[in-house]
Amino acid sequence: MDVWIQVQHVTSRRDLNPAEELLQLLRNPFKQTLTDGAIWSALGTSVGFTAFIAIAFSFLRPYNSVVYAPKLKHADEEHAPPPIGKGYLAWIPPLWRTTEKDMIAHAGMDAAIFMRFTIMCRNIFLVLGVVGCGILLPVYYTLNSDKTGNQKWFMRLTPSNVNDQPIWAVVVTAYLFNFIIIGFIWFNYRQVLQLRRVYFKTKEYQQSLSARTLMLNDIPKKYSNDEGIARIIDDVIPHASFARTAAARNVRDLPSLIQQHDHTVRKLEKVLAIYLKDPSNLPAGRPMCRPSKKDPSFTTYPKGQKVDAIEYLTQRIRELEVEVKEARANIDKRSTLSYGFASYDDISEAHSIAYALRKKKPHGATIVLAPRPNDIIWDNMPLTPATRSWRRIIINVWIILLTLIWVAPSAMIAIFLVNLSNLGLVWPAFQAQLSGNTGFWSIVQGVASPAVLSLVYLVLPIIFRRLSIRAGDRTKTGRERHVVGKLYAFFVFNNLIVFCLFSTIWNLVSSVANDPQKAWDTLSNFGVTLFISLCDISSFWVTWLLQRNLGAAVDLAQLWTLIYSFFMRKFSSPTPREMIELTAPPSFDYASYYNYFLFYATVALCFAGLQPLVLPAAALYFSIDVWLKKYLLLYIFVTKTESGGMFWRVLINRFIFGTVLSNLVVFLTAWVHGDGTHTMAFASVPLPFIMVIFKVYCSRTFDAKIHFYSTRNIQKHPEGAMPKDPLRSVGLAHRFGHPALYKPLITPMVHAKAQNILASIYKGRLSDGREAYSGDTMSTSGYSDAYVMNPMHAGKPGKVAHLPGFEIVPESRLDFEYYKTRAEFASEHGGGDIFGRSNDIMRPGTPGSSMWNGSEPNSRSGSPTIPNMPRMDSPGRVFSPNSDIGMTYPSGYSQPLGSPYAVETGPGRSRSPLYSQGNDSASNLVGNAAAMPVAAPISGRERSVERPARAPGGVGMLGGGPRGYGGLPQEEDFGPEHHDPMQYNYFREARAPRRF
Repeated sequence: MDVWIQVQHVTSRRDLNPAEELLQLLRNPFKQTLTDGAIWSALGTSVGFTAFIAIAFSFLRPYNSVVYAPKLKHADEEHAPPPIGKGYLAWIPPLWRTTEKDMIAHAGMDAAIFMRFTIMCRNIFLVLGVVGCGILLPVYYTLNSDKTGNQKWFMRLTPSNVNDQPIWAVVVTAYLFNFIIIGFIWFNYRQVLQLRRVYFKTKEYQQSLSARTLMLNDIPKKYSNDEGIARIIDDVIPHASFARTAAARNVRDLPSLIQQHDHTVRKLEKVLAIYLKDPSNLPAGRPMCRPSKKDPSFTTYPKGQKVDAIEYLTQRIRELEVEVKEARANIDKRSTLSYGFASYDDISEAHSIAYALRKKKPHGATIVLAPRPNDIIWDNMPLTPATRSWRRIIINVWIILLTLIWVAPSAMIAIFLVNLSNLGLVWPAFQAQLSGNTGFWSIVQGVASPAVLSLVYLVLPIIFRRLSIRAGDRTKTGRERHVVGKLYAFFVFNNLIVFCLFSTIWNLVSSVANDPQKAWDTLSNFGVTLFISLCDISSFWVTWLLQRNLGAAVDLAQLWTLIYSFFMRKFSSPTPREMIELTAPPSFDYASYYNYFLFYATVALCFAGLQPLVLPAAALYFSIDVWLKKYLLLYIFVTKTESGGMFWRVLINRFIFGTVLSNLVVFLTAWVHGDGTHTMAFASVPLPFIMVIFKVYCSRTFDAKIHFYSTRNIQKHPEGAMPKDPLRSVGLAHRFGHPALYKPLITPMVHAKAQNILASIYKGRLSDGREAYSGDTMSTSGYSDAYVMNPMHAGKPGKVAHLPGFEIVPESRLDFEYYKTRAEFASEHGGGDIFGRSNDIMRPGTPGSSMWNGSEPNSRSGSPTIPNMPRMDSPGRVFSPNSDIGMTYPSGYSQPLGSPYAVETGPGRSRSPLYSQGNDSASNLVGNAAAMPVAAPISGRERSVERPARAPGGVGMLGGGPRGYGGLPQEEDFGPEHHDPMQYNYFREARAPRRF
């Protein structure tokens, strides 16, 4: 019957040309939707494919832990998820037993809040589904008239054909929906408050430096120094204790140089990976490339000429390293920027000051709680308020233009993808296929239409994330919250409002244009036309929500990761760095998933009064996704930048907005199907105001306690109270200093299979300036009358030393497990938080680090520290304040006993089991040998005689102290034989220990 109706409809309109057909479709694109088959096909494919993927995942998981459980391997003992057996269904019991507090310990606060929000959505739509379907479906089915007998059963479940009868059940149900949503949000708001209090008391938060630090922005020029920062706070909070302060220093073009260096290193790695793919059969020609336009010597090369890629990139890396070293050495410590940090010994005091100053701007400066150092977007920190405001205006204009431009594609999707018969009206050949295979095309419409609508928006989060950075966001977590808001606004406007209202508005405009005299009659019927259009499109949203389950199952299967990894390994020439990154746990995209959840909830709420079946469809999605996302967060994904659960307020605001939007749809329904006095419509007017009042109540009751550890008044401290250790301000400056000052430069990685051939194809200098260590005293610049054997590795007898300037990676080490504590890898995969190397945990020399007493255990290595241990200041180490590995030593030297940065020697969760097996060629056979003897500390007078020159800087200055900026070795720390800036490996290997 449906096919015959469509054929008759097409036959009656064959006299229309395609242009006229398009105009008719714009007036009403949802009239002939293939409803029945599309709904059942969507339900069948959703449940069927989800079950199939879950079963396939159960069989593949035990044999592919690299993809399906990377956190089991890489997380340290405190953050490791519950162990899983090898059984096919062994992954289900841990999900059932893991509590919310366990989620905080295993995956972090953001993951726990994500699961809390998902469970809340599931519970809300389960209850709303029972109430809505139990009340509205019988009412609609009874009141709906079907005089012709041709009406689809699906349309009888909507109020579209209920004529001249008030439907009070819609208003009553709307009030029930609002109070149910208010009850769930209030309960979960209280639970989130309790979770935040638990989070405040965790070991990671109590020991973090950022928890007790304030960030000051927009500081006036005369106060942009260490003393000025303290004065700003003292002017408003005179009774506060002494704060250790650090003003930001101007790093100029140093970040750009480091970025160019990293890009060049990766480019050289790619060139070598392709060229040395088969070391025994090298290509006939050497790889070529074009000089970089950022190279100062770019103009010296002939235009369009290519150069030897290996030689050029190697030389470019050497030049950039020299420029970075010179830029770091020439940082003007008197050139400060308009932001800085102030740290206190007590977390409560820092939070109380931030709470007291949350609405004040002393001397024009804004004072907030400091984010984690890895959360700061350093390039946006120096922006002035005027610059930031202007950028936000420009970015908002671009977002508005993008939103408006997308109206046309959204309209085409609404016309042709939602109803394939509309495509047949303008494409006769397709209409013949549609008429002959209605069942097949019903399935295609139920599956393909929602899938295409989702795929076209995969790139949107990337666009909005970059726009938010350009707008001046200071933190990555703040940027993600703004991305959630922008994505949600874009989706609601284009995918919901325009998608649903376009045909109605087009019909209104065309009717007025055809007959201007009947404009008022057309406008008066706008509500009825809009109401009928919403009822017609409700079938699409049911199928669309049902298809979301398939997307959740695809996330569990990690199909993209498997496909990408397969093609990278089989059809590409991945570098060792790329191979290592393939084995790292991926980052969870909270902004995208939150946007999807909020949009699904808004769609379900808006159409709940028109088509109650959207409620069980949404409940089914969230019920399945609760379990799937819990596994993903526990065993696969990591939080790239932890916000401590600060997404909650953004989520609740959007959820309440979606509820208000649904109340407007209820008002439209009551207006169309009410009596002559519109009493039913006026009865629904208080609904939006109830939600707004509830929002204000939650904001005033919970938000301050959720955000701040303490909101009490500042206690009066003794006048002139001084810190116990003023030198700790140096540690604050290092930790919250620009990463460009101390970020270690990455080294080109080359696969071990190409180690022997690398020396012949690399035409640069292969010695590191210390030829004497090989024992050949007659060699000069590597040449001698006798053959010189390759230098041996000092700590591994029989092993050839690595080529200077390159890091040789054997096949057995192409795993993230061996590099997870290195900042260059960990920063993109959780910042080291789950690997036991968080850069926010307080260390010696940082404010409030009282746990580093002599009797306290070492939280990094698990070994006790030795009291009164003399602090080594020899040039044999390279100490980076933000480096996850702490200090490094020359090959063959053991680290001092009791060093707080010592690497674990025993088996542990932060070290791969391969280290302790003893069968690896790189095993350190003397790892437990006695430590090196430590020289007695040099007195002040001896130090002034022996080392008269020191890097300038003092207490509170960024990079001050004996090691200079970023803890880099200074010129006076090495002998003249080591002072060779042109040496390729000058900035990489640790220097030999000084001989006294």
